[in-house]
Amino acid sequence: MKKNTSLLFADDDLLIALKPAGVLSIPDRFDASKENLLDQLRQEWGEVLVVHRLDRETSGILCFARNEAAHRHLNQQFFDRSVDKYYLALVEGKPVPAEGSIDRPIAPHPTIPGKMMVAKQGKSALTHYRTLDTFRFCSLMEAEIKTGRTHQIRVHFSALGHPLVVDSVYGKRSGLFLSEIKNRGFNSGKDTEERPLLGRLSLHAARLILTHPSTGERMEFAGELPKDFRATLAQLEKWGR
Repeated sequence: MKKNTSLLFADDDLLIALKPAGVLSIPDRFDASKENLLDQLRQEWGEVLVVHRLDRETSGILCFARNEAAHRHLNQQFFDRSVDKYYLALVEGKPVPAEGSIDRPIAPHPTIPGKMMVAKQGKSALTHYRTLDTFRFCSLMEAEIKTGRTHQIRVHFSALGHPLVVDSVYGKRSGLFLSEIKNRGFNSGKDTEERPLLGRLSLHAARLILTHPSTGERMEFAGELPKDFRATLAQLEKWGR
């Protein structure tokens, strides 16, 4: 595997890996040359089967199966919603209440391909959230998704009026800059030469809890935050209060 891929666990049934932001979970349908985690794992481990996915610009934990029996077992767990999936999200503002649930159906946007929206005719979607920390203009949230709808966390927080701090589709920005953190609020006139502290979705799949397909053991996996996310939180701690 490439050095930017961190493997958390491996046995005859499971591979648990940390996907970096900017890497696809699986091969692109139209361009197989794009870097993706599935191909990286197959180069090292042979047969690897997809269980779930993350958006390209979301970092975090992914589970893969190594045989058909494990694949069926894991897929059933996801279908039964017995897998616990926790994310860290940096969102704009301070959600009120600080802890709660978002139970709103999600459907494809009628005119914008690839975009989702809250809609009565959509599929059920449930997100539990709680505030972990607050800063001057944003909050660090933990989100537990009980369903796996496309862009679920991004859509739900946007519907609350608190989109991800970095999300060009559902929010306002494609990058978060140190100058924005140091100034009061976001500075729309930032220097174009400045590189963003966080230049991708402010979303990380932080923890995954599932049942091992063979042993029946309940297993919890967690990985270190990526460098860009850690650096952003450090600067918010220093300047964003």
